[in-house]
Amino acid sequence: MAMDRSRLRWNGWGFADHDDPISRRNDVWGWLAAELGMPSLLATPARALEELTLPPSQLDAKDRQVLNILFPERVREDLFERALHARGRSYQDLLRLRAGDLSEAPDAVVYPRSSEDVLKLLAFASERSAAVVPYGGGTSVVGGVTPHRGQHRAVISVDIAEMDQIEAIDEQSLTVSAQAGIYGPPLEAALKRRGLTLGHYPQSFEFSTLGGWVAHRGAGQASNRYGKAEDWLVGAELATPRGMLRDGDLPATATGPRIGDIVAGSEGVFGVITKATVRVRPAPAAVEGRAYLFRDFARGAAAIRDCVQSETPVATLRLSDVEETRFSRAYVRAGQRRSGWDQASGVALALASFKRPCVLIAQFEGTKVTVRFGRQRFSRIARHHGAIPLGSGPAMQWREARFQAPYLRDPMLDRGLGVDTLETATSWSKLHGLYTAVKAALEQGIAASVPRPGAKGIVMCHISHSYPDGASLYFTYIFPRTLDGDDVAQWLAIKRTASDAILANGGTISHHHGVGADHLPWMAQEKGALGIEVLRAIKRTLDPKGVLNPGKLIPL
Repeated sequence: MAMDRSRLRWNGWGFADHDDPISRRNDVWGWLAAELGMPSLLATPARALEELTLPPSQLDAKDRQVLNILFPERVREDLFERALHARGRSYQDLLRLRAGDLSEAPDAVVYPRSSEDVLKLLAFASERSAAVVPYGGGTSVVGGVTPHRGQHRAVISVDIAEMDQIEAIDEQSLTVSAQAGIYGPPLEAALKRRGLTLGHYPQSFEFSTLGGWVAHRGAGQASNRYGKAEDWLVGAELATPRGMLRDGDLPATATGPRIGDIVAGSEGVFGVITKATVRVRPAPAAVEGRAYLFRDFARGAAAIRDCVQSETPVATLRLSDVEETRFSRAYVRAGQRRSGWDQASGVALALASFKRPCVLIAQFEGTKVTVRFGRQRFSRIARHHGAIPLGSGPAMQWREARFQAPYLRDPMLDRGLGVDTLETATSWSKLHGLYTAVKAALEQGIAASVPRPGAKGIVMCHISHSYPDGASLYFTYIFPRTLDGDDVAQWLAIKRTASDAILANGGTISHHHGVGADHLPWMAQEKGALGIEVLRAIKRTLDPKGVLNPGKLIPL
């Protein structure tokens, strides 16, 4: 197995031994307390794993005997394995794990090594009434891997981490076929040795898998160049209780709907993704980043729209709103790190003259000619919309800190703070209205739930993925937790208010995080009654006993 699971935090993000110097700086936490209108932050440590007790396993002696025959030395029932697979990494997941709630831990964890192994497990589960929850990297932030047992007597987490082999790299066709359990870093490393790249770098890149990316229609930071999972997916193999469902690796076909359209976004409710064939590209010969400061969010969004509609070659366009721009710069300064902004000429004057300044990070990848052309053309577009160039410093700083940001959530939770994200997408004509409505809903929801007088929340947003007809909005919000009550209920109230605002204003309930359990209450409204009926029909056909990932994607 490429990933050493014993190094991971069972109740937080990433590696347990990750060095986080920022969390040890009292000046940073003092600054953040002031930002939230609090005299000081509180100590709210997580419970230690050694203090906890697992619920009794619902697998009987016969179940264990059969599983150990089918998967010798690949069935885990110890405290760490069951706790690690008890939940994903959503805000609600972490609240429950940190409180020591292991009530939904799986009864066992099975590590298959092949598609045939997965079929054996699904046959066992269907016969013995055990739910099966596919587990890739476990980084779902929407409750996608919580092992609900549904109407079944037991639940098994099927971890595909040992299915991590690259089966074929077709340099002539520019495709790669790999088992679904391969993690981002080894996949990219193998492609790099051939001068290729998938170019898919979500923030979870280090800890997520190829199968997980496909199952949730993931998007990486450079989606403007490389696309989302459904764009680069060529074919896939899905293990179901009815057998293998395969989609070929044809570049195009007119033989009806493609099976891959069922696989992408299926979230483990139709089957377990065991293999995928994906399109790759030559590794970029040049990569450059630039930052620009716009007078306001609307002008920055207009520049992005002009860029994508004119087919200007870019890899990344990330526009922060005024609050995210302000907070990010202040955070860097509070940590006493040298800011890339401080190296750009004219920044102080622009910040003084722009009433609502918003920073945009642009990244260009490809041949040297393509990168130069894209950079020059986008610079003209940005200037047309009144932007001031900030140079490469802020872009480089953002890129270097990209994979470190998720580590900040755990020390915030240690200090009585809540921090969560949500994302959506809509057409350009609806974008401003959606942004305004969701931001207001989050601010109102937080204000109604803040437990201490004078305390407040912080709501930030950025555009991170864009298309000729629209763009995504990604919100981050930080708030004081209601420590005297139910902090899960506090989050649910905020989440409900914001999600209602999303659908009421023409947005999708999820652009790339998926549905899981957290977004399930809004699926019927988004898909419509007939759409849900179609999904249920697929579910009944492929999984007649309903053993696959109960309680996700499809409302009952």
